[in-house]
Amino acid sequence: MKKNILVLLFAVSIVSCKSTNNSKNSSSENSIERPETTTSDFTLTFGSCNKSNKTNVLWDDVVSLNPDVWIWGGDNIYGDSEDMNKIKSDYELQHQQNGYAEVVKSTKVIGTWDDHDFGKNDAGVEFPKKKESQQLMLDFFGVAKNSPRRTQEGVYYSEIFKTNKGSINVILLDTRYFRTGISKAEINGSQEGRTLLGVEQWEWLQNELHNSNADFNVIVSSIQTIAKDHPYEKWANFPNDREKLLNMIATSKANNVILLSGDRHISEFSKLEREGIAYPLIDFTSSGLTHASFNFKGEPNTLREGEVVHTLSFGVLEFDFDHKKVTMQMRGDHNEVQQEIVQVYPL
Repeated sequence: MKKNILVLLFAVSIVSCKSTNNSKNSSSENSIERPETTTSDFTLTFGSCNKSNKTNVLWDDVVSLNPDVWIWGGDNIYGDSEDMNKIKSDYELQHQQNGYAEVVKSTKVIGTWDDHDFGKNDAGVEFPKKKESQQLMLDFFGVAKNSPRRTQEGVYYSEIFKTNKGSINVILLDTRYFRTGISKAEINGSQEGRTLLGVEQWEWLQNELHNSNADFNVIVSSIQTIAKDHPYEKWANFPNDREKLLNMIATSKANNVILLSGDRHISEFSKLEREGIAYPLIDFTSSGLTHASFNFKGEPNTLREGEVVHTLSFGVLEFDFDHKKVTMQMRGDHNEVQQEIVQVYPL
């Protein structure tokens, strides 16, 4: 693929409904063989905001799609405690949750965390049990005890999925471990010394993007990257870091970057046209596996594409390597397609 050739992009259709890493964190690779009955070359599913003591009615819908990967986008449990026994018991309860065992059995499961599974609402670098909490999250994902991820600070990680037609680099960010603590009153204040990812993670991410040869690069952030108008957690609360990320995506020339996020208890698509990126940059937010903002009254998002889905939902991305096309769907119970975007990327 020649990255520097600008390719005319086809219009997006919207349907609303009814690597080289640093030594501390090396990528893994998985080869995928798709069943003959599957029209997608690769199916990625993801979601966030899941209470392990509530019934999740979506697991059977996820399994029925026979996805290649399930990605936890954060708030995978609601531990919210400095008592690590509480965090551990919530992870154990999640493994026992009806339907989830079948997901683990039938597909690859990876993910990152957000504040509630990290340990405290809106917490960051100041959380005193972050090291212990990290080990419990790695236990949840079955990471080997001798893995370099056990000694690395932070849960950022990448994994390359290869098919016989192309590859996808999934880049999981950690927006909690190094995050500078800020109050709501400080959001628009001085940006000096404020960071979301921390020095080492920024260096790692730059290497990931600049050295990626994958056909698609999927960046998973627990909080929204593009939306900037609402008053809640988001990359726009760290405007310098948001700009740094967007510039890094543009200058790296990494192929076809897609952003995934969670946190909000709503699902929506946000889209940004950015100089130096020859396609629309889409942030697909999927949030509300066991609870959602059912009484949602609306909020501003000038970069929103389509409508807000505020019922139970998980995300699906179906990759077509031949046409460099990705179908992105929000799905609910009984696999109802709640909203869809089809995006064609440069060949």
